[in-house]
Amino acid sequence: MVAEFMNADELREAYLSFFESKGCVRRPTDVLVPKDDPTILFTPAGMNQFKNQFLGLGPLEFTRATTCQKCLRTGDIGNVGVTAYHHTFFEMLGNFSFGDYFKREAIHWAWEFLTSAKWLKLDPERLSVTVYLDDDEAANIWHKEVGLPLERISREDEHENFWPAAAPSQGPDGVCGPCSEIYYHPPSGGKKVEIWNLVFTQFNRVGDPPNNLRPLPKKNIDTGMGLERTASVLQGHESNFEIDSLRPLCMAAGETVGAKYEFSAPQGRALRRIADHVRACTFAMHEGCVPSNSREGYVVKLLLRRAFMEGYLLGRQEPFLYQLVPTVADLMKKPYPELRETIESVQTGIREEERQFLSTIDQGLQRFKKIVEQTRSAGSNSLSGDDVFDLHQTYGFLVEITETLATREQLTVDRERFEQRMEEHHAVSGRGAFADSVMSEGPLDALRKSSGGTVFVGYEQTESQSVVLGVIADKALVDSYSRTGVSIGLVLDETPFYGESGGQVGDTGAIIGKDFEFAVQDVQKDGDLFVHIGQLTRGKISTGAEVTAKVDVERRAAIRRAHSATHLLHAALRETLGENATQRGSKVEADQLRFDFAHPKGLAPEELLKIEDSINRRISEGAVVSTQLMPIGEARKLGAMALFGEKYPDNVRVVRMGDFSTELCGGTHLTNTGQVGLCRVVKDELVSAGVRRISCLTGPRALGRLRELEALLKESAALAKAAVVEELPRKVAQLQDELRQAKRELSKYTRQSLVQLADKLVAEAPLIGSTRLIVHRAEGISREALKELVDHCRAKSDSAAVLVGMAVEDDKVALIAGLTKDLVAKGIKASDIVKAAAKVAGGGGGGRPDLAEAGGRFPEKLDEALETGAAALRAAMGEG
Repeated sequence: MVAEFMNADELREAYLSFFESKGCVRRPTDVLVPKDDPTILFTPAGMNQFKNQFLGLGPLEFTRATTCQKCLRTGDIGNVGVTAYHHTFFEMLGNFSFGDYFKREAIHWAWEFLTSAKWLKLDPERLSVTVYLDDDEAANIWHKEVGLPLERISREDEHENFWPAAAPSQGPDGVCGPCSEIYYHPPSGGKKVEIWNLVFTQFNRVGDPPNNLRPLPKKNIDTGMGLERTASVLQGHESNFEIDSLRPLCMAAGETVGAKYEFSAPQGRALRRIADHVRACTFAMHEGCVPSNSREGYVVKLLLRRAFMEGYLLGRQEPFLYQLVPTVADLMKKPYPELRETIESVQTGIREEERQFLSTIDQGLQRFKKIVEQTRSAGSNSLSGDDVFDLHQTYGFLVEITETLATREQLTVDRERFEQRMEEHHAVSGRGAFADSVMSEGPLDALRKSSGGTVFVGYEQTESQSVVLGVIADKALVDSYSRTGVSIGLVLDETPFYGESGGQVGDTGAIIGKDFEFAVQDVQKDGDLFVHIGQLTRGKISTGAEVTAKVDVERRAAIRRAHSATHLLHAALRETLGENATQRGSKVEADQLRFDFAHPKGLAPEELLKIEDSINRRISEGAVVSTQLMPIGEARKLGAMALFGEKYPDNVRVVRMGDFSTELCGGTHLTNTGQVGLCRVVKDELVSAGVRRISCLTGPRALGRLRELEALLKESAALAKAAVVEELPRKVAQLQDELRQAKRELSKYTRQSLVQLADKLVAEAPLIGSTRLIVHRAEGISREALKELVDHCRAKSDSAAVLVGMAVEDDKVALIAGLTKDLVAKGIKASDIVKAAAKVAGGGGGGRPDLAEAGGRFPEKLDEALETGAAALRAAMGEG
């Protein structure tokens, strides 16, 4: 039997269809960047979206499921591009059972899908399996029922065939179980490939051995088949990077950097790494995860810089990664068509990160080479943690990049000292600290099991009669609580309080019982539980108490105004800037909102006015705001806009405003756009590469802003001695004229001092042949005066090369190089000199052959920059 050739799209669909035929519910992939699970940065496996089902928490809507999950792991990042099968981003095919089918079905169905003529048609003789050491049940099913010979069934210990690995002896406590892996042995005789792992979660580990594995009352199944690995088997390749969804990306990477891709070519490894990392970053940034210095953003930054470094070392010394984003979107368009909607914003973000790294990479590599030389001269094989920290802080070389470069030099990194320096830096800068929270998983999980979720009634009412299901204090459930002035959490059976989600802040108000009162300061959601966070102001609160829950209605009304205005702003942005102005996040508070959206540049004043006019026009129209609950598929057919990277339930709330806005939204809204009253755009700012933020005020706060500005104008008019506000522009112009005249008078004295300084510099300048080499660090003069100083030096010399620099405002550097005509005639360029100096100071510049200017970001490097520029001048004039 010959294996069925399938491309990746066909394999994905075949797998999901097969398990649908076995009664599994096909579920969509979960988000790649989960916002509601602080324990992980990216979704690492298919089972994560079913955590509650596996733990028996909440209602069980189905007991069998199948998915194709977007995953991202960086634990083996060093192996990406090196081995045949390692990736950062990959797709995991999975089938799951929650107390339904178990080992027998999981094993038989896996074998059927792999070997039957209807499905993959893999040769059974090329398959072998592993089972856990004492899992006789699984071994017997494979041997006696499936018919697999004993020599193709190997028994492995808890480190290899148990989930979590080594759980029986080393923990952690909790749900666990043995697993069975399926391997394919290629006809070439090459290394066997693990293509499927069947996990049988049948135990609850309690304490240390012996007898610490207690059988679960309901046993579960969690299997994972690597789509890329299985596709490589079906397509006859011994590397995932050769399959139909990855090789074209490797080839495109080669074309972009100017190096042809072949798997076994010397540059093949680098191009595979570029392809993998760009694919991972495209998916992550599509969901709004941008490069930064913490959590998920740090991973994206690391992947982009590793990929860029590979291209740089291959000779591509300008941004190029961003050019591969459309190729990723095209290759993945069938399962993930939404990628095409964010191509432009993702490209902008990647290109900006490349530019930032490019500005320091050359100096960083030079510094790295010096560190290597110093390390070897000292007889060491480990780079100093202090030097690695300097590379990290000054040149943007993330420690993982330095480790990769060090490995190429057969050196290691003193990671312990580096981490110590990072901790010291975080302590000084105030980062890394976080407050304790009542959102502890233990008590909330216990509440779900005992009481279920909280029913939200806040769309219809702002007050409810409720029962206290749980009191959370000091991260534990307590029966009662009487201390005042301490933050605790209350969970009710039903609540009118909105829990923070979808960008909208939680409600505030009061929860009042017979003998107590509780001030609600915030409300957070954890799955289907609403946790009311606040302080007891009097009395004693107990579980089971009957209470009246009252929302602060004035604040809720202000939040509703701001949230409805957010939808009006979104519509106005798309109307003004185009369909690519997609939402990237929002924050909705009382009569105040901020909205992040994809856009490559700042908005012109006329664009901001047009956006504000559009919003207020919609307000004045008084369009009806309607909400409707419907299946998510139906909502998408209506054209409802959704936020990329956001998790939505099967049934979603659709908010419509007139005929101009339809969005998926779970927030609280007005019933008529006219109720917003007024909206003022107060700020447009850059958030990150390719993402901008607009801030607005609504209702009374917008009116208050207008009155503040009016008062400011009146005060300014009084200071300018204008009789009426309308005279203010004329008075300001008059004051500017007077200021210019005063500056002209002052410049007479400044010019005289510059001439004297130029005389001194020319007189003291060393000669190279007949040319004076003038290099000077200036202090306390303007940029214009710096340029004038260069001109004076040239005017007073028959032949002179001048380089001056100074630290300027905002911790920046200004550099100017000037040459006399005789040096320009010899082919020497001032622009080359100033660029060489600017590189050291973390900047760049250019200009004419006789006069050029540059800037830099590192004033502490100014002296070194001037020395570098002077050396470039000497070299250009033939000395040294």
